[in-house]
Amino acid sequence: MTAEIRPQPRAVQRNLTLACSVVGAMVVALDGTALTVVQPALQRDLDASFAQVQWTSTGYLIAVASLLVFAGRLGDRYGHRRLFALGTLGFAAASAGVGLASGIGWVIALRVAQGVFGALLQPATLGMLRAAFPPDRLGMPIALRMGAIGLAAATGPLVGGALATQLGWRSVFFLSVVPALVIGVLALVVRVPAARPKAPAPGLDLPGAGLLAVALACLVHTLVTVPEDSWTPAAVAGLSAAAVACALFVRHERRATSPLVPPRLLRSAGVGTALAILTAASSAMFGALFVGTYYLQDVLDLDPLDSALRALPLAVLMVVSAPLSAVVLRRHGPRRTITAAMTVLTLGVLALSRLDAASGPVATGGAFLLVGAGFGTVMVAATAVVVRQAPVADAGVAGGLQQTAMNVGPTVGIAVATTLMTTFASPATGSRDGRSRWPAAEFLTAMPPTLTALAAVAAVGALAATRLPRSAAPSTDEARPMADTSASPVTHP
Repeated sequence: MTAEIRPQPRAVQRNLTLACSVVGAMVVALDGTALTVVQPALQRDLDASFAQVQWTSTGYLIAVASLLVFAGRLGDRYGHRRLFALGTLGFAAASAGVGLASGIGWVIALRVAQGVFGALLQPATLGMLRAAFPPDRLGMPIALRMGAIGLAAATGPLVGGALATQLGWRSVFFLSVVPALVIGVLALVVRVPAARPKAPAPGLDLPGAGLLAVALACLVHTLVTVPEDSWTPAAVAGLSAAAVACALFVRHERRATSPLVPPRLLRSAGVGTALAILTAASSAMFGALFVGTYYLQDVLDLDPLDSALRALPLAVLMVVSAPLSAVVLRRHGPRRTITAAMTVLTLGVLALSRLDAASGPVATGGAFLLVGAGFGTVMVAATAVVVRQAPVADAGVAGGLQQTAMNVGPTVGIAVATTLMTTFASPATGSRDGRSRWPAAEFLTAMPPTLTALAAVAAVGALAATRLPRSAAPSTDEARPMADTSASPVTHP
């Protein structure tokens, strides 16, 4: 009798797990994009300096980027569902705290707390999917998750602007509280069908986690300051510190008995390559978007709303391409799908490099369309490779590495774009809205070589994609859903 009714509960549990994963990822993305449009109002209301307001974003980014991989390992050991619930409930509490904060110091501290809880929940959104779905059915759930992130990124500024205008900037931070609370509680009651673990619980490797956190924190802090301050001695020192910490981390991992990033993970078919492709793709896309935004506002002299409308094809194609890419991936495999998508992304960035002061909506929209279609497909397909090809015991770490690539890549791309633009064009002495502005003529001189360099980064990713597996079939040690024993720590039976 039990065997006859088992399939229905599994389907319900998988659907609930998918809903938690999608909404969790969307909450984080929506919160981050909505923040950008309310920062000026926040600054005025709290009488904060520009540097303090910047730290509401920088503090969050440093916290989340430095802890993602370790949070993934915690999920491997204690259960992704448990980490997801802790992360979402903590994220909701921190968001409410920001909405009630009386000063900028509290806002910065609570944004850092949001980063910590965001680091706990983001790898878990992928780990839970791996636990609930067999590898050959992971494509569409991952696509839906990525599509939700794209939708949140597209609607976040609009929703944030509307709320801030009608109800004030504090209302933006209450936006994510209710959905985060609901899915946090839901994750605690969902029981995912799981296989029994075959190996002892992985160690936590605290020294390795500390070294990686220091390396990523120094790297991210350095890269986010470059667009404003350029390559100052402090920036060079920060990059050097990141390099030293990274070298120490690699040395430690080679000697550790239970390393944070096991060699078997990066040796899995396509995992290391897919992570590199995600970094290259996000660097090229966000660097190009950074330059493109300045082009729309400083060269074409569009206001922020008109600029957003010109770039809207990028967001639309990111959302639309997500479910389609899952179908293409199943039919043609990772190698062909990602190579083609990276080629489309390369062509899109090159198309942006050909724009000038006379370019109209068709030319700009077409270029952004190619960028969105290519990046949206790569994001889904490469993430599917990482999650499906990683060994079951390291699914959390794999998810953490994927999220790290998606956080570090954009900061690298924007830093590269800023450096190249500054090299080829000098900013004007005047300013608009408190920010230095490139003269249109100099900007148009610097834009083609800058975007061509970013297109070259995408092209390298396309070449790397030729090393991915031909087939979408998983190469992990088992083709069943992984164990998620959130009710208790994973132990060897």
